[in-house]
Amino acid sequence: PQLTDLGRLSYKTALIIGMFQLLSLVPGTSRSGATILGGILIGTSRYVATEFSFFLAIPTMFGASLLKVYKYFHHGGVFTGMQTTILLTGMIVSFLVAYVAIRFLLNYIQHNNFKVFGWYRIILSVIVITYFGFLAR
Repeated sequence: PQLTDLGRLSYKTALIIGMFQLLSLVPGTSRSGATILGGILIGTSRYVATEFSFFLAIPTMFGASLLKVYKYFHHGGVFTGMQTTILLTGMIVSFLVAYVAIRFLLNYIQHNNFKVFGWYRIILSVIVITYFGFLAR
């Protein structure tokens, strides 16, 4: 890889990686998988591509959440005190779990490659195709 430090990522490289995120519009395509693959293809290290992919997720998830909240209030929804407490608790717990999961994945990819994730996707797709193709009739 030519780029091994996230701090040295240029705007042009970031834009190109961001364009790979468009591939996630294809049903079944992983947003993070598309951006990580895009980053690796244009010369970033696995670690930089993965870390940047997680940063790209922040505005995407924030925007989707904001849109859901807007639609909820626009259609006359209101939050009770208990609902607000549950929502805030869920947000805090999900943030902590996501932080631990991201730390684990970033540490994992520093010493390993993505082959296990590729095999996982292939095996899962065979199971899903088998189930819906033959068993779910």
